[in-house]
Amino acid sequence: MINSTEQEEREYLEEIKEKLLIALRRIDDTVKEFSEELRKNKEYIYEHQSGLDEADMVAAGQSINRMAFSGESAVARKRKLLKLGQSPYFGRIDFKTEKDFEPIPLYIGIYSFSDDTKKANLIYDWRAPISSMFYDFELGQGWYITPGGKVNGEISLKRQYRIRDGNMDFMIETGVSIYDDVLQKELSKSSDDKMKNIVATIQRDQNAIIRNETSRIMVIQGVAGSGKTSIALHRIAFLLYRFRETIAAKDILILSPNKVFADYISNVLPELGEEHIPEMGMEELAAEALEHKFNFQSFFDQVSHLLEAHDTAFIERIRFKSTFEFLSKLNQYLIHIENNYFTFSELRVGKTVVPFPFILEKFKAYHRIPLLKRFPEVVKDIQQYVRNEVQRKLNGQEKAKIWEAVPRMLKFGNVFDLYKNFYTWIGRPELFATGTDGTLEYADVFPLIYCKIRLEGAQPYDHVKHLLVDEMQDYTPVQYAVLSRIFHCKKTILGDVSQTVNPYSASSAESIEQIFPQADIVKLFRSYRSTFEITTFSQSISRNPNIIPMERHGDEPAIKGFTSNAEELEEIKKMIHDFKESEYQSMGIICKTLDQAEFVYNEVKAHGIHLLTPDSTSFSNGVLIATVHLSKGLEFDEVIVPFASSRNYKTDVDKSMLYIACTRAMHHLTITYSKEKTEFI
Repeated sequence: MINSTEQEEREYLEEIKEKLLIALRRIDDTVKEFSEELRKNKEYIYEHQSGLDEADMVAAGQSINRMAFSGESAVARKRKLLKLGQSPYFGRIDFKTEKDFEPIPLYIGIYSFSDDTKKANLIYDWRAPISSMFYDFELGQGWYITPGGKVNGEISLKRQYRIRDGNMDFMIETGVSIYDDVLQKELSKSSDDKMKNIVATIQRDQNAIIRNETSRIMVIQGVAGSGKTSIALHRIAFLLYRFRETIAAKDILILSPNKVFADYISNVLPELGEEHIPEMGMEELAAEALEHKFNFQSFFDQVSHLLEAHDTAFIERIRFKSTFEFLSKLNQYLIHIENNYFTFSELRVGKTVVPFPFILEKFKAYHRIPLLKRFPEVVKDIQQYVRNEVQRKLNGQEKAKIWEAVPRMLKFGNVFDLYKNFYTWIGRPELFATGTDGTLEYADVFPLIYCKIRLEGAQPYDHVKHLLVDEMQDYTPVQYAVLSRIFHCKKTILGDVSQTVNPYSASSAESIEQIFPQADIVKLFRSYRSTFEITTFSQSISRNPNIIPMERHGDEPAIKGFTSNAEELEEIKKMIHDFKESEYQSMGIICKTLDQAEFVYNEVKAHGIHLLTPDSTSFSNGVLIATVHLSKGLEFDEVIVPFASSRNYKTDVDKSMLYIACTRAMHHLTITYSKEKTEFI
């Protein structure tokens, strides 16, 4: 066996580092050559531009572009080599096929690396087909799929390493449970200011999701801390590797809940060697779809209103617009408009009468065109009809009359009025309300977009080849109906129905399946983020019988009661001080509302303490004060949930918020309250 002992493995690591160093020097020399040649070519063109014809100029320009591209590729390769120098590989399997005389060691890392002199692969990219065996099999029989077919063989050795800054921290050899020890070590570490890659600890069920090439739409429903976002990002990295000839980073779009979360996950794909992926918030998408013509409430504002006031009429409006019944009625109404909202009558242009049946026939003939886009086509046909009758060109007055008369045949002339009338049509006009300044409620934004798409059409995002939708539970059936009409690409949709910040408009994997019946649904029940004790405590707030907590133990969550808010705040200040003296990197103080978060921040603010608001764009370590809504998807070494009193956490929305807040904690959780604690704990 090659490198059979730990000492031999350490010596081999030094050999690999030396080869990486040589490769880096070659890259540096190549980049210098390209730079010098590029400089000379530019100088030549500048000095001889008067004597060069057009063909020479084009050829010279193409040569410069080729060199620039090659130089950029070399720089990108250098970045990968530098990354490999820090941690060349994390795993090894020894694999023997029927054709091999002895097992061949396969070292697996973030990127591939080969010895050009021997034409041998020294490190295999974790996404390569052969690397899948590291995740899928224990010792014994194994196989992987290549373009040429299935390759069978036997795995005789499996090892895992943690190499940091070029030094091997540990090596584990196992034949049964390769992940337990390494996973425990990784999960016990302090959090970082960015989500990290998980290539060294991907589990078998996660690997199946990541490497799924066939699902056009994949829905991942995972419990809190199951790693669903990380898995989805690794899936994107795999697809970019597998289909690199047809899809690039710029062809992917991530719909993220907020800018802070987008920043938090921004490091994963670059760590895996891919370029930054474009991201967009659902409200940015809405503003584009509505052509920036409407002011509307944000989802954050909707949830804030639910938390601050138990407005039953507001809740009823949200609840109704979050149902399939609503979407069904909206579809019925749109058909009803076409059949009943036209008052066709004959049209008189001068002495010519355009008969009613002719106009009706023309409207029906263009049934494939959205209703409000048919007017120009019908106008052209009517103008042609009149021209044929009068045997001359029409004057401006006659054209204007036709243009004015045709749109008037429809009861309402624009999408907004037609949408507003929908509520009168169903006999529930009270279900549509706007702010005093005409601001739309968030619950009306996507129904209005849906009507706009159906009545006017929409510009599809055809440049997007894969859409990733996070926090799926916060989007309603009509929002998914909109996404299905403007994104015709493959989709990965993920979330957790237990983590909704608005229980009146939550979607599960099964409800999403009604919009996307072709979707493949996978469910993740194992939670990796929190200790067993924190997971168990969170389950006492909101029970999920399917959750499987990781057997990683720590302190029991602390519940601390005080006689006043002042005492409570003093204790929070003390815990902040203790945190700064500890080995932990991040603390989250997670409040129910923004007002409460701002209050705590003003009381405890100091160097290293940050407040997250809806306008925040970045996530950083240290002490971070945030609302539950803005903390979704984030994780902290230590979490404090203040003001957990009976008067502050009392509704269904509050209960959901409390659950989400507690599940942000990795290692330590403290709940504080004044006077009487909430019944949810």
